Amino acid sequence: MKDSKISQFLSKSLFIKGVQCHKSLYLQKYYPELKDPIPPSREALFQSGSEVGILAHELFPGGVEIPFEAGDYDRQVRLTQEAIVKGAKTIYEASFNYDGIFVKTDILHKGKNGWALYEVKSSTGFKDIYYPDISVQYYVLNGVGIPVTRAYLVHINNQYVRHGEIDPFTLFSILDVTGTVASDQSSIKEEIAKQKKMLAGDIPSIDIGPWCNDPYECDFKGYCWQKIPETSVFSLRGNRVLTFDLYNRGIVSLDDVEPDELPRAQRQQVEAIRQKKVFLQKDAVREFLNSLWYPLYFLDFETFADAIPRFDGIRPYQNVPYQYSLHYLEDESAPPGHYEYLAQPGTDPREKITEMLMSQIPDNACVLAYVASFEKGVLQDLALWCPEYEDKITRTISHMVDLAYPFQKRLLYHWQFNGSYSIKSVLPALIPELGYDSMEVRDGEMAGLAYSRMQKSVDPEEIEEIRKTLLDYCKLDTFAMVKLLEVLKNFAR
Repeated sequence: MKDSKISQFLSKSLFIKGVQCHKSLYLQKYYPELKDPIPPSREALFQSGSEVGILAHELFPGGVEIPFEAGDYDRQVRLTQEAIVKGAKTIYEASFNYDGIFVKTDILHKGKNGWALYEVKSSTGFKDIYYPDISVQYYVLNGVGIPVTRAYLVHINNQYVRHGEIDPFTLFSILDVTGTVASDQSSIKEEIAKQKKMLAGDIPSIDIGPWCNDPYECDFKGYCWQKIPETSVFSLRGNRVLTFDLYNRGIVSLDDVEPDELPRAQRQQVEAIRQKKVFLQKDAVREFLNSLWYPLYFLDFETFADAIPRFDGIRPYQNVPYQYSLHYLEDESAPPGHYEYLAQPGTDPREKITEMLMSQIPDNACVLAYVASFEKGVLQDLALWCPEYEDKITRTISHMVDLAYPFQKRLLYHWQFNGSYSIKSVLPALIPELGYDSMEVRDGEMAGLAYSRMQKSVDPEEIEEIRKTLLDYCKLDTFAMVKLLEVLKNFAR
């Protein structure tokens, strides 16, 4: 039999999980071992959020911080009460427990008109899910006798540009959400009661749905989606495909889909998978190839994008390149050559990376990138940061061609693309001997995490090992483009 007092105890994060899906909350309380592994990208997000939260303390400096102690809620509540009794005007991570709900408030500040709570987010704007997040804190604080007069959301100002030391008063934007939060209190109380009642019973019978990914990807998606086959209606790609409409009609496998009710691109995807077919528009591929010229240079950047800008002239979440790979072909019969650059730890990479890259790309080169809009955006920023190279960068951008184009437009479409034109889908289908699965770094997110580890390391051997993995990964990105161009030429013949 369940201990109702323990089973119905909720933290703020558990309450928010329950707002998204009661079944997810139930599984978290009783079957946490069924959770999906935490992806590295989420760990990086947690770290970034922690750094943003600490910096936000400077909006109200000199406060008292209540340390987080997993499981020891009573002590955190007691330390908070002691700080209030001693006259603290600002408390970071103030902790309260009311009606079986434990919350920690990012910043609690007492001004002329009373207590105000500040919820800090590392996003650049407001999201609807922030309302129950702030509202449940408001509910608990007022419940324990802390009269909250104002409630605010603190988020990143994406127009901020760093010049010198970080200025928290311009890096952050503060939004007053008191009116909505106050009016939400009855619905918050109702939702708490619903969650407690649910937790006292059996596992909720909730099927998969849009709530599995909105507003956050659920930790138990692997468990709840295990019955979905690898090639299902959820494999269909395209904005016009309403996959849950098909699923709710009992159509799960692609074999059960009526192609005539799908948009053209998705009909092609279903036909290709069913028949293990390759579609080719040979004339269009030839036209694309005829738009290229030699020398050909294949460019790929790796970037970081911090919430708190590291260097002057950078906005929050602006892509800053720390690495590139550059393969090149002098003519059609020449073997590929290769350049590469990876910034040293602790340095601003922008000037050196610009100098090196612009010295290596000839003025008359055709420059290929995969989804070239990204590389163009990075180059445009480099032109602003390093104006002495602006003319050369502008010429380089004008000579860029997107190698993803023939795959995005399905001039060449292989059934194993599974509706995607990502190089991670295209490469193993067309060139099975090349791939990322055996590599230590397999995608851009992993590359960013590795670069971050390299920045923090003081071990020369570890730094050198990370450098090698990063160089190998980025090199494969551009070598893959060289080989994909060969594949296109072979199909065109």
